[in-house]
Amino acid sequence: MGYGGGFALLVVLFILLIIVGASCCGGGFGC
Repeated sequence: MGYGGGFALLVVLFILLIIVGASCCGGGFGC
């Protein structure tokens, strides 16, 4: 996997982290 693929994977993981954090903590990281 090249640099572009790795960067895209990081972006996807970051977005998923935000979605999960928002759904579990009510829209923030301060649980």
